[in-house]
Amino acid sequence: MSETLLHAEYPVEAEDYTVAGEASADIKRKLKQLGVSPNVLRRVAVASYEVELNLVIHSDGGVLSLEVTPERVRLISKDRGPGIPDLDLAMREGWSTASETARSLGFGAGMGLPNMKRNADEFDIQSTVGEGTTIQMGFFLA
Repeated sequence: MSETLLHAEYPVEAEDYTVAGEASADIKRKLKQLGVSPNVLRRVAVASYEVELNLVIHSDGGVLSLEVTPERVRLISKDRGPGIPDLDLAMREGWSTASETARSLGFGAGMGLPNMKRNADEFDIQSTVGEGTTIQMGFFLA
């Protein structure tokens, strides 16, 4: 097991648009301080923002976790409900269940999950309707 260089957890509340993006901004700042390459930094920043916004828009709240080892950056998002009934449909670009509130604020274009998968070197999503969704992403540093 690799040495953990950094671990941080960010609670994210449902529908709290006033602070949406703060966790991903802090993640980007911390990784920059660690000297993560600009290419990896950009990909993590995109994916962390998308997953944070998904927690705000689509879940009943949850936690975004960051773990950095010498080999990789890992992001883990665990939410409390409602779960995703059709993962294949949810992974399609442009498909969204965002509320009118989210859409009126410029969110919910249906690009979140596809952007996460496109930017991560490793991507896994598990979801149970009525329970919640866990998304794990890995970004290689070497």
